[in-house]
Amino acid sequence: MMQRETTAAPAVASQAGPGRDAAVPAAADVLVGSARAAGELGLSRSEFARAVQLGIVRAGPPARSGAARFARAELDRVRSAECPPGEAGADALRGRVETVAGAAAAARALGVGPSRFTRLARCGHLTPVGYRINRYRAVVWLYLAAELREFAARDPAVLRGSAPPGDRELMAAKADLRPRRWRGRHVGLLLRRTADPWARAAVLAAVLPEGELRAAVPDRAERIVLAALAPPPPYGHPQVPAAAAVASRLLKADQPEEIHWYCTSLGFALTGARGQSNATGERGPT
Repeated sequence: MMQRETTAAPAVASQAGPGRDAAVPAAADVLVGSARAAGELGLSRSEFARAVQLGIVRAGPPARSGAARFARAELDRVRSAECPPGEAGADALRGRVETVAGAAAAARALGVGPSRFTRLARCGHLTPVGYRINRYRAVVWLYLAAELREFAARDPAVLRGSAPPGDRELMAAKADLRPRRWRGRHVGLLLRRTADPWARAAVLAAVLPEGELRAAVPDRAERIVLAALAPPPPYGHPQVPAAAAVASRLLKADQPEEIHWYCTSLGFALTGARGQSNATGERGPT
């Protein structure tokens, strides 16, 4: 959920004497809230939230309330990188975050039928960027429109003809790789947004079911630290309890090989986090 905008308080000079100016923050150092940042980039609040999720726009230090804030220098960087001279305003940036929802819309973007698109998505050829839960409590997957266009240009052969043997095997087994592919993408995006060892371990821990997490992290004190640092649900996660219960199942690994991968990755991350705590005592059990 996007937060109301805030701005950083100007720095106040201590004991400013004659001939000395009070400290005033440079314009590039001013922090603004999500709503104002979205407006300055010409994006809707949902488009801006997607840009933050994808790492296109990087958040600055949060407000005391925890609300996200963004430095004007970062907004200037994004404008310079994403809206080069000659582009129509924010069209280039908006094109990067545009999503399509559901198989029918995504199939139209690819120029194929919904059944073929569903097969391509279930077999892991395409990775969702998000989800929503409809009124029937069914998962509606969201895809980046730009990625669909890139896929069609890169692999036109898969858009026609019969399914390859690997896809036929997956479909015969009623496999659906969309949740796993989405989780992998989501975890990767979260890991790229922090260098803190304990926070990175918390991202990996959050994907594990409770039983597997207890086995991977037997120390209760460490589990408390990881829970405190766990990332919030992703953008678009429903608030209605019935829909949230459906969506929450998407957040956890559910296949043995996927669980094993996250357990192994968490083990490596915890080794680094414990080493940091032993060296500095900054965070986590020692």
